[in-house]
Amino acid sequence: MSSRTVIRGGLVVTASDETHADVLIEDGRVAALAASGTPAAAAWTGDRVIDATGKYVIPGGVDVHTHMELPFGGTFASDTFETGTRAAAWGGTTTIVDFAVQGVGRSLREGLDAWHAKAEGNCAIDYGFHMIVSDVNQETLKEMDLLVEEGVTSFKQFMAYPGVFYSDDGQILRAMQRSAENGGLIMMHAENGIAIDVLVEQALARGETDPRYHGEVRKALLEAEATHRAIRLAQVAGAPLYVVHVSAMEAVAELARARDEGLNVFGETCPQYLFLSTDNLAEPDFEGAKYVCSTPLRPREHQARLWRGLRTNDLQVVSTDHCPFCFVGQKELGRGDFSKIPNGLPGVENRMDLLHQAVVDGHISRRRWIEIACATPARMFGLYPKKGTLAPGADADVVIYDPHAEQVLSAETHHMNVDYSAYEGRRVTGRVETVLSRGEPVIDQREYTGRAGHGAYLPRSTCQYLT
Repeated sequence: MSSRTVIRGGLVVTASDETHADVLIEDGRVAALAASGTPAAAAWTGDRVIDATGKYVIPGGVDVHTHMELPFGGTFASDTFETGTRAAAWGGTTTIVDFAVQGVGRSLREGLDAWHAKAEGNCAIDYGFHMIVSDVNQETLKEMDLLVEEGVTSFKQFMAYPGVFYSDDGQILRAMQRSAENGGLIMMHAENGIAIDVLVEQALARGETDPRYHGEVRKALLEAEATHRAIRLAQVAGAPLYVVHVSAMEAVAELARARDEGLNVFGETCPQYLFLSTDNLAEPDFEGAKYVCSTPLRPREHQARLWRGLRTNDLQVVSTDHCPFCFVGQKELGRGDFSKIPNGLPGVENRMDLLHQAVVDGHISRRRWIEIACATPARMFGLYPKKGTLAPGADADVVIYDPHAEQVLSAETHHMNVDYSAYEGRRVTGRVETVLSRGEPVIDQREYTGRAGHGAYLPRSTCQYLT
């Protein structure tokens, strides 16, 4: 059945433009934009008319780093695809790219099929998959080619977590060489896991068991060293590289140097590194466990370098690495041994609001907000211009955003399936009012009107951001 929606009177903000325009949506796609008040815009009629006067009209957020239902540390991330995508929508995100996991000794296909089964029929918004490659062998390398052909065009490897996800330099090089041939993009968790495990063992032997030691053993220099090594391996392979969850100023410096050399090297950071610090990890009475994630939170002085990297495009994307574990019963698994605390933070609902607060605070511009949260992630992972912008032909993933509304972030009011907020009590300016996914209201005037199963799986093309 044909449907038409008209959004009137808002300030349309994309990565490239800000303009007072009306938006016409037909059958789930953006059909046209026209300056507000012009005869062309005035002539539009629709089944639904949304008044966006005084509001921003922005593309739906694209979060390319989430972990719904991830098995980790003897438990599972507490958000399912149903609860996690609903919370994402509440926060103005209309597309996620999650990580399917290859088990050691298993095929990529088996892992991908398992994640399709978790997500299918359960998502409130559209979704895609990256593939975690845990076991590089000749069969895996052949499978990488097949996955790229069918739209899974990015592969994550880990220099951390020996015995779980870890790949050695030889395995990493082989996967990078394959991606150089098939057009895939290698995503790297860059920390020297072998060295970190030695420091963990030594800290525990000294009786240093509190959550704050998680940050102390995962040293910034070991993130920088691994980042440097990953960059040089990618250079040898002739492959592009995307470094996930960059947290340390020394790692940003490695990325900046590589980009100055003209290499196709990219970096992502996350809100937790921009807004939280080791002060949180040091909170008393085991409260610091809430903030255990990897890469870890850094001392506050790292934040200025991350913000600068986002302004200079040495960092291109802000994702969440949303991987929530409840404090009660999950984070508590690490009482008396910080190395047993499940690694991960909730945040898929908070990203767009926190980044708007960064606009209010003067760290970034409005257009840069949309660039790092919507447009560049879509381009980086082969979804643009279907996602990440508002232009004729794009999916009508649209957020009506009130830049003046104030809210206090809290576990009492968030929609993520986790018993605490990493940003508890933080006051921010700006709030999502209405969210359309392919033209359908998911959030309507702060009421959830979406449904599990609306979200469609997205095969992706290869990276559209290469120089």
